[in-house]
Amino acid sequence: MNRISNIINDSIEVKKEILNSDKLLKSIENAAEIIIEAYRNKKKVLFCGNGGSAADAQHLAAELSGRFYYDRPPLAAEALHVNTSYMTAVANDYSYDEVFARYIAGVGNHGDILVGLSTSGNSKNVIKAIEQAQRLGMKTVSLTGSTGGKMKDLSDILINVPSNDTPRIQESHIMIGHIICEIVESTLFLKP
Repeated sequence: MNRISNIINDSIEVKKEILNSDKLLKSIENAAEIIIEAYRNKKKVLFCGNGGSAADAQHLAAELSGRFYYDRPPLAAEALHVNTSYMTAVANDYSYDEVFARYIAGVGNHGDILVGLSTSGNSKNVIKAIEQAQRLGMKTVSLTGSTGGKMKDLSDILINVPSNDTPRIQESHIMIGHIICEIVESTLFLKP
C-alpha cells in the first residue's frame, strides 16, 4: 500500500506545483482564451500526440466535439491520428515524422488552433506539425513536461508540466485539458 500512496502523492505534488505557478495558470487561461476566440470565428481545434499523448489528444477532442458537462452544440475538434489508413500510408510513403504536418497541410486554416502533446517536448512529428500550423497562420499550444523540449521555443503558448515523470505529466495534461474544456464550454454556451 505504501507504493500506491507514494504514486498518488507524487501525482498530487505535481498538481500542487501547477496550482502554485502563476505562469502556468496564466498559460492555461491563455490557451482557453485563444480556443474560445477561434470557435467564435468558426475555426477548429486540432490535436496531436503519440502513444499516451495520442490517447489524451483523442480524449480532449471528444470532450469538445461531443460534450463536456452539458448538452450543447458540438465544437469542431479532431485528433489527427484517428484515420489509421492515412497514418500508415503517410508513414510508409513519406515518414512517420510527416504524418501530422501533412494532415495539417490538407485541413488546417488560418485562425485554427493546434494543440500538440509531448511529454518530452521533442516528438519530431509534433514539432513538424507545429511548424506547418504556424506557416498556415494557426495558433499553437504545446503541453509538455518540465523543460518544454524543442517545442518550448516553437509554440505560441507553452504549458510545461513541472515533472520529468511521463505518467505524472500525462495525468496533468488531462487535468489541464479538462480545465480548458470546461472554460471553453461554459464561456461559449449558457448552461441549461
